Amino acid sequence: MDPHNEAMAEALVQMCEGSTAAFDEFYACYAPFVMQIAFRQTQDWMEAEDICHDIFLEVLRKGKTYDTSRGTIKAWLAVMTRSRCIDRQRRKARTEPLADPEMLLRDQNGPQEDAAVRKLQCEALGHALQSLPANQKKAILGSYYAAHTHQELADAWSVPLGTVKSWIKYGVANMRRQFIKQGWIEQPEGDSSHEPLQKRKF
Repeated sequence: MDPHNEAMAEALVQMCEGSTAAFDEFYACYAPFVMQIAFRQTQDWMEAEDICHDIFLEVLRKGKTYDTSRGTIKAWLAVMTRSRCIDRQRRKARTEPLADPEMLLRDQNGPQEDAAVRKLQCEALGHALQSLPANQKKAILGSYYAAHTHQELADAWSVPLGTVKSWIKYGVANMRRQFIKQGWIEQPEGDSSHEPLQKRKF
């Protein structure tokens, strides 16, 4: 029996009963794991964030149905996340307009162009990461790519938990600004912030 899983299962029960402290603990523990799966499935940072949000809303609704005898919480969340990714991809495929046959005939290099776009997206992601202050970059890499919990990072670096959360929060915000600047995503209406990325000190 896994003591950590048992403890998180108890936190799951408590958060479903309304405990915000239990929710914060559960979220800090598993959000990076869910984000990692969602990003691998979608290759889209913004969509992965949406899926992560949806998963934790679903966890709040269905948390009491989790049974420790049927697998770990990580396995339960992994199945839930992959299913949500597949559902989104199917809905997107149904809602996309049918391609013009003449366009298909003219576009003989679709797969190559898709690969080129994916390469550009990866380069944009790498550039956005490299532009971050060192603390923000290491926090995002440790959280989203190495799948460490916020508490694990705080313990490893001997800093307060709130500091790690701030680094991640502002790191994601700064990367979002980079993507807007490069034209990968649209700037939200009413967002007039033009603060240079390097001025962030968190």
